[in-house]
Amino acid sequence: MKTAEIRLLSVQELINKIADAREEYMNLRFQMVTGQLTDHSRLLQTRRLIARYETILREHELAEKPEGAK
Repeated sequence: MKTAEIRLLSVQELINKIADAREEYMNLRFQMVTGQLTDHSRLLQTRRLIARYETILREHELAEKPEGAK
């Protein structure tokens, strides 16, 4: 999913995507430990996807705050 497409998602959709990506990351880590994971690059891709989701979620949160508010 491209960054521009992620920015179009609502806050609740982003929260759901983050939860799904974290669950996938946890499953990948279990697969790595048990020796079942063949594509180790998926760990890095998933971790970066989580960071991308969280960054855009934070952008949404900052956009909702009124100017000058702390």
